[in-house]
Amino acid sequence: MQNIQEIRQAFPILGRTVYNKPLVYLDNGATTQKPQCVIDAITEEYVNVNANVHRGVHYLSQEATRLYEEARMTVRDFIHARSTSEIIFTRGTTESINLVAASFGEAFLNEGDEVIVTEMEHHSNIVPWQLLRSRKGIVLKVCPITDEGRLDLAALEQLFSPRTRLVACAHVSNVLGTVNPVKPIIEMAHAHDVPVLIDGAQSVPHLAVDVQALDCDFYAFSGHKVYGPTGIGVLYGKEKWLEQMPPYMGGGEMIGKVSFEHTTFNDLPYKFEAGTPDYVAAHGLAVALDFVSSIGFEAIEAHEQDITHYALTRLREIPGMRIFGHPQQVSTPLLDREGQGGESSVISFLVGNIHHLDLGTLLDRLGIAVRTGHHCAEPLMHRLGIEGTVRASFALYNTKEEVDALVAGIDRVRQMF
Repeated sequence: MQNIQEIRQAFPILGRTVYNKPLVYLDNGATTQKPQCVIDAITEEYVNVNANVHRGVHYLSQEATRLYEEARMTVRDFIHARSTSEIIFTRGTTESINLVAASFGEAFLNEGDEVIVTEMEHHSNIVPWQLLRSRKGIVLKVCPITDEGRLDLAALEQLFSPRTRLVACAHVSNVLGTVNPVKPIIEMAHAHDVPVLIDGAQSVPHLAVDVQALDCDFYAFSGHKVYGPTGIGVLYGKEKWLEQMPPYMGGGEMIGKVSFEHTTFNDLPYKFEAGTPDYVAAHGLAVALDFVSSIGFEAIEAHEQDITHYALTRLREIPGMRIFGHPQQVSTPLLDREGQGGESSVISFLVGNIHHLDLGTLLDRLGIAVRTGHHCAEPLMHRLGIEGTVRASFALYNTKEEVDALVAGIDRVRQMF
C-alpha cells in the first residue's frame, strides 16, 4: 500500500485532537471517516450542479442526472454486477434489507414459509423478518454458531425444508469479525432452490466483492462504512427477482403512468427508487469507491491483516483480556480468495470485570474512539453470555502506533480498577 501517512493526510478529521489528545479513531465498524475528495465532491455538486435528477430538461438537471447514473455504473463495476438495472440506491444496508423483506416477502412468502438467518446477525437482518412474520405468519429459523464464533454449516443444512424461501446472512460479523463462508452457503441454498441475501455492510470496505462469482441473489451495503457519505446505500438484486417483486414504496420516479384507476411502474432499477433520491450522496459514494479502488483491495487487505495480527498479539498480552470470535492462535484474519471464511479487522473484547461502558468512556478521555455495547446484535450477546463488549475496528488508515495507544490506554484503565 502507498505510504500510510499520505493516506491519512487524505482524511482531515484524523489530524484533530480530542480532550487535548491526538484522535485515535477505532470505530470504523460503525462508520468510516471521509477523505477530502469525497467532501470536495459533495460540496462541488451542491455549489455548481444541484438540481433534481431525471426528467429535467435544463442543464443542471441533466448534469446531476449524469453524475447520478455514472455513480450507479461505478457501483456496478465495484461489486462486479451484471447490469446497472440490478443496482438500487437506498439509504443504507438497513433499508436495503427492509426492501427485500417487504417486497420479496410480498411476492414469494406466505404463512408457514421459512426464512433462515444466523445467530450472529445484526438487528437489521433480524427485525425486518420478524415484522414480516407478524404480517404474514412466516417462520424464522436460526442457524447456530460454534463456540469458536463460526457458523455451524452442518446445522444450517438441517434447517432447510420444502417451505424454505430465503437465507439471509451477514458476510462479516460486526461483533466477532468472522468472515462467513458465503460462497459455500450460497451453493448449499441454491441446491435447495433457495435464494440468498448477503448483508455486506462489514465486508465491502475490507474485501473485494464479486456478486456474480458469489452468485448471491441479493447483496446490501452502506456508503458510510466504505468512506462515503451517510444516507446512501445499495441493494444489488438479480434481475430475475427484482422483475417479479412489487415496488417497496409508491410515489414519484417509480411510476410509468398514473391514473386514479390504475398505475403502471417504471423499469428497473427505478421501480424501487420512489421520490427524490440522495443524488449528491450517490455521487459522493462513487468518489469514495474510486478512492478505495485507487488503493486496491490487495493492498488494503494486506495492511488491515497486518494491523489486525498486530492488535491481536498486543491485546492478548493484557492480563484479564477476553477476545470474542478470533481463534487463540492468530491466523490469517481476512477472507481467502475462494470465499471460504476467516476473520476480519473487527476485535471485540472485555478486560477482567471492567464494564464495557466504563472502559470505553475512559478510553475516550484518552482520545481513543471505540464502540461499546451490544452492537445491535443482542441475540449474539445472549449466545456469548455477556451484555456487551468493547469493539475496536480497523480501517485502511489505522496504524500500529494507534494499536499501541489502545493497548496503553487499556492498561492504564485496568490499573485504575
